Amino acid sequence: MKIEYIDIQNYRKLKTCRIHLADKETLLVGANNSGKTSAMDALIFFLDQRGKTTASAASGKPTTSRKLGAADFTLSNWHMLNLFGLAWVNAQEAGEKIIDWQPLCPTLDVWLKVEKSEIHRVRHLIPTLKWDGGLLGIRMIYQPKNLDVLKADFIDCFKAAEQLKATAETNSKKDSDGTGAEASSFTFSVWPGSMREYLEREVSKVFEIKSYILDPAKVNPEPNGEFHPQTLAEEQPPLDFYPFNGLFKVDIIDATRGFSDPYVSTGSLHGGSNLASQMNQYYNRHLNPTDLPGNEDLDALKSIAYAQHSFDERLNDVFTDQLKEIEGLGYPGFTDPHIRLSSRVNPIDNLDHEAAILFEIQKTSQETGTSLMSLSEKYNGLGYKNLISMVFTMMSFRDHWMRVGKAGLRKQEEDATVEPLHLILIEEPEAHLHAQVQQVFIKKAYGVLRNHTDLGESKKFSSQLVVSTHSSYLAHEVGFEKLRYFKRKPATGSHDVPTADVVDLSCTFGRGKSVEGDISETAQFVARYLKTTHCDLFFANGIILVEGAAERILMPHFIRNDPNTDTSLDNSYISILEVGGSHAHRLKSLIDILGIPTLVITDTDAQCPPVETPEDSGSSRAKPKAIRPKLGKGYITGSHSIKTWLGGEDDLDKVLSMPEHKKVCGKVRVAFQYGIPIKFKPDGDEALAYPYTFEDAIALTNPDLFRNVEKPTGMMRQMQKALKLSSLEQCCEALFEALTYDKAEMALDLLFCADPGKLIAPAYIQEGLDWLKQALDDASKDLTPVVIDTTDQQEVK
Repeated sequence: MKIEYIDIQNYRKLKTCRIHLADKETLLVGANNSGKTSAMDALIFFLDQRGKTTASAASGKPTTSRKLGAADFTLSNWHMLNLFGLAWVNAQEAGEKIIDWQPLCPTLDVWLKVEKSEIHRVRHLIPTLKWDGGLLGIRMIYQPKNLDVLKADFIDCFKAAEQLKATAETNSKKDSDGTGAEASSFTFSVWPGSMREYLEREVSKVFEIKSYILDPAKVNPEPNGEFHPQTLAEEQPPLDFYPFNGLFKVDIIDATRGFSDPYVSTGSLHGGSNLASQMNQYYNRHLNPTDLPGNEDLDALKSIAYAQHSFDERLNDVFTDQLKEIEGLGYPGFTDPHIRLSSRVNPIDNLDHEAAILFEIQKTSQETGTSLMSLSEKYNGLGYKNLISMVFTMMSFRDHWMRVGKAGLRKQEEDATVEPLHLILIEEPEAHLHAQVQQVFIKKAYGVLRNHTDLGESKKFSSQLVVSTHSSYLAHEVGFEKLRYFKRKPATGSHDVPTADVVDLSCTFGRGKSVEGDISETAQFVARYLKTTHCDLFFANGIILVEGAAERILMPHFIRNDPNTDTSLDNSYISILEVGGSHAHRLKSLIDILGIPTLVITDTDAQCPPVETPEDSGSSRAKPKAIRPKLGKGYITGSHSIKTWLGGEDDLDKVLSMPEHKKVCGKVRVAFQYGIPIKFKPDGDEALAYPYTFEDAIALTNPDLFRNVEKPTGMMRQMQKALKLSSLEQCCEALFEALTYDKAEMALDLLFCADPGKLIAPAYIQEGLDWLKQALDDASKDLTPVVIDTTDQQEVK
């Protein structure tokens, strides 16, 4: 049994989204404020409802389960909900049935994939008599408990508020009439002024979670991957029990894991903010020999009894004089009993102190058998403690699920049956962890959850791990098919608000269990390319694709030294990716589906059409030849990026004269070289020079800077020589020939030999950066929610 996918509706900015869960790990990635945390909160709120609470990774102790408030409703839904309230107070019909409210309330649909051999486990949830395994859906809705009670209470509260405001206005007029002064224009609000204000205070009292069985036959996603949630029948009754009891166990490690500065007082060690407390909790649940003792506990019990007896003897020995003095008082009674001290040795308490866990700084001495040097846990860094804490918490989750040790002997527990599925939710595990440790954690996490004799590769029990993260290092370590990208969507109407959608990256290049196994070479390239990068494009607001090392080295400089400082890209989260010129176009499918504003910086790569020689006759050996760009020569462009994103155009003359608007395709702008006006000689005329690549373009843009570089080497030296020739034609030819030298070295020479503040970006790059800035500004405006005021009673007319 596995969770196939989860649908979230009407929860914060997740208006309607579907999250496919991978068989093992699923990573939720996306830019800031894209909905990742909202998705985790929705899962925790709906699935953590069996009287169970989330466990703090630091202590293993339960913390308060999350609650849902009015602020968690999707903002655009309040327009209709407020109209329901206004209709009620005006004795109009609206929102009279629960089915009117359900499409506006926070909802979670869980779709399980159930094998035929597991049907007996879900007999209480079978949708129809014809159902024979496969998908099984359950909808959980946070909806009104009783509409009649809600309506009556809202009307009473609303009318009382209106009456109070009317009284205030009357008193204000009387005061002004008595003094001759004008009535004050000051106004104030009285709760509740709308349905939203009412529910902000009363939602937990008048709302509850109800569960419904969905129809698997109605799961029909649209061809473009979108889906529409099922509509429940008006007469469909809710379930009167928690539907997933005995089906899957939910465990949570939240983002606030309780670790803090060891020198900041927290009042007590018993707060659970240390590793010793976790060990304490684990021991108490699974290992305590005094709890349901068995044969294996006899030695431990004997040791505890002996330790207690020895300690008692020592206590009474050292207190002999004091006890005799007390007995000499002739109290406590007629029998004059002797006083004897008795201790209780509790192994659990022995772990509840700061030195219970020691980190050895040096290994144990071979001669004495004792540790040479160690420190208590409070002297170790947060990162190391956080890693150990999360791993140990997952071990505790696993062993609790598998009823390890004493947990398996507690037959009185209602959940004595082991659930076939274990769902683990981890929020932002990268906190306090440096990059390498983050990668270690995500590589080892699932293995820890399966490290049990009944688990491993067994299909009898399943574990699914869901992780939300802002870390590109975590995204880098997992398979491409395990990433779920949260994509921000702008508002589309006057009463709409920005929302989020979830992109299943395993389906970007075609559906399949593994991208690596897909027959598409493009899919394989992208998956392997992302495995060699930091994957930070999944967290970026904008993307810049460059085709060479020189562009990658100098692009941050161009961004930092942007002449338009008021709108600098340096204030935005930009991901700069270097992809070879023959491969950048392969990212098109991914870029398109992510919907992130993207600047593609490419070279025109002018080519002379292939000329077939006698030696090539009858063969396919004839290939285009790289050549210096010129107009009217019938040349073509060799840039795959230009041809892929700009409609397949390859005629060089048309490419070089392409207008600005034709260089944009959706949210992608392609930037490439075109004619650079240059006055080669101080007393000469201005002429156009057509560069071949970025390197000669930047030289032609900064001729004086290149001429004055001291002690140039490699390509820089060749370009300096070219710029000192007598004519522009000779210069362009020499620059083209110099492109055979190391380009990255030239970029580094520019940064170290020249004044970076005087280095000007080529016009085509600056235009591209200006476009990207505007695209990000437009996206920001689209994603800024508009406050919708629906409290005015005029709207019900």
